[in-house]
Amino acid sequence: MIRKKIVTTVILLSCFSFLFAQKKVTVFSPDKQITFVFNITSGHPEYEVTYKNKKLVDHSTLGLTFAGDDFFGNNLKTGSITLTDGIDDYELPEGKTSKVHDAYKEVLIPMKEQNGKQRLVNLRVRIFDDGVAFRYELPEQKDWHNYTLADENTNFNLAGNPTARVAFLENFTTSHEHLYNVMPLQDIVDDTLMDMPALFEFPGKIFMAITEANLLDYAGMSLIKRNGILTSQLSPLPGQNTIKVKADLPHHTPWRVMMISDRVGALIESNILTDLAEPCKIKDLSWLKPGKATFHWWNGDSSPDTTWEPGENFDFEKYYIDFCARNGIEYHTVIGYRQVAWYQNDGDQYAPGPHTDVTKPRPGLNIQALSDYARSKGVRLRFWVHWQALYPRLDSAFALYEKWGIEGMMVDFLDRDDQEMVKIQEEILQKAAAHHLEIEFHGAYKPTGLSRTYPNESTREGTLNYENDKWGNLITPDDDINIPFTRGLAGCTDYHLGGFRAMPQATFKVQATRPHVLGTRCHMLAMYLVLENHMSMICDEPQAYEGQDGFDFLREVPTVWDQTVVPGAEVGQWVSIARRKGTDWYIGAINNSIPRTVTIPLGFLGAGNYEAEIYKDAPGAVNNPNLLVKEKKEVNAAGTLELNLPGGGGEVVRLRVNK
Repeated sequence: MIRKKIVTTVILLSCFSFLFAQKKVTVFSPDKQITFVFNITSGHPEYEVTYKNKKLVDHSTLGLTFAGDDFFGNNLKTGSITLTDGIDDYELPEGKTSKVHDAYKEVLIPMKEQNGKQRLVNLRVRIFDDGVAFRYELPEQKDWHNYTLADENTNFNLAGNPTARVAFLENFTTSHEHLYNVMPLQDIVDDTLMDMPALFEFPGKIFMAITEANLLDYAGMSLIKRNGILTSQLSPLPGQNTIKVKADLPHHTPWRVMMISDRVGALIESNILTDLAEPCKIKDLSWLKPGKATFHWWNGDSSPDTTWEPGENFDFEKYYIDFCARNGIEYHTVIGYRQVAWYQNDGDQYAPGPHTDVTKPRPGLNIQALSDYARSKGVRLRFWVHWQALYPRLDSAFALYEKWGIEGMMVDFLDRDDQEMVKIQEEILQKAAAHHLEIEFHGAYKPTGLSRTYPNESTREGTLNYENDKWGNLITPDDDINIPFTRGLAGCTDYHLGGFRAMPQATFKVQATRPHVLGTRCHMLAMYLVLENHMSMICDEPQAYEGQDGFDFLREVPTVWDQTVVPGAEVGQWVSIARRKGTDWYIGAINNSIPRTVTIPLGFLGAGNYEAEIYKDAPGAVNNPNLLVKEKKEVNAAGTLELNLPGGGGEVVRLRVNK
């Protein structure tokens, strides 16, 4: 096997020595449909990307600007170029698939300055059947041991005028929670900051999503349009605007990723971001348990009429723990009560003050007793914490949480993706793993495939989601349908799911306690399948769920999967996603505001017949969106399912092999 690989590489190097003589490097995806072309033109590096012989990225320049207006990207020459075949073959303990086997081609292109400092920067390109990625690698070399980066000059000169589906950012301090805009690329105003992933649709229904992978010890990247061309924009280090990255050599950037297909579902199915991430750094994962969790902040910290005093106390937490125990919900989240954190805090509401201490519960709250009670009921406990309160006490807090029996937490209000914050988040994940804690980041940038590297990162927010319904910034089904084709392409997405009080938009009533949602009950159920999320919320109050149609589905639906396929989708219109756990399949479909009938082919099923348990919107769901009906039928891989989706509707199906 080793000898065969070496022979293949030598033959390819022979071919590439000819291409090098022409100052051009061409590499194809394994299926030959994607082509990446690199060239040095007048000393400047540039690249192109085509898909099925259609140009997607035209002449696009590359370069790095170091401090002092020191530009790397002039008068360059390539050195010896190597091409290799590779296969990413690994398992994901938490993900949309449990086993990954993806082939790729990789080329390493040395770029060296011909005068001045004669620095060397390698461009590593990796190309899969569903996308292409590259990164800059800065090896240690004589008289160059560290660097300070002012800008990364990576351009994406998209051919023609594709339709863009993007979220605009207000600045670099952001929770990454924005609505998506759909417009021709040419209509986006220059100097407008854009979040990633961003989706671009070319004529002939060819799709490209731009994002990044393996973001570690580097500044997060967004997109900005300059002189009509998309270019990289790095977030500056805090307190200034010019310095983006400081690092010692050897060092490398994250991967700049272009996901590509003429079937948009292939982008949702893609594992390219975890393929590009570093292998798992946690040796023992036996303690890691995905599941669903309460989050009573969303429902306004609701409690029933009772003899005990509402508030942050044992009885309030017990109310939710008992609910979890009755219904097989794995986790209860200890948050606080009515804008007051569970820990001692002298700040304004949840914001930390000078004497905030996340190792000291509020008076009257015995965490050890609470944890012991939860464990006796088969329920695990998680915490909500403000990152600025947690980080100064990271080691002592995590050690204490492990002693108490806490098994995870939501870390909130991060609101940055500069290099310092990126390193802070990695440190949190590393130290949390040492104390058997899973982490959910809120107010956070998009995932970059690191659920492979640190599987204890269970999910991230970074979307404008159903919490906004509490204060009237309504999230509509038209907004929901954008997420799987944009932010959802990056990975896990926490969306405050589980609101069981749906109302039509015309009569919608805004309320912070026991809030309402738009879209039908079945639309909400389907969101648990449409969005990947290893720690899904059950965010409404117990009284909203028990005895209600559809709650049986929420109790049973898994949060991690063995396989994911997209049997049908139309960008911005509707999407169906099928996910397998063991031998059972689950299908979730959501619709925008336009009624439609769609047909789902079932060719992804295995052999034999399946019993399909279907939850669909009732005929009166337009006016009473909480109505649903259930039915059962027998299906197999040769058949189809017809879905009649009202505006804002959805449908879920559980398929079990008939025995």
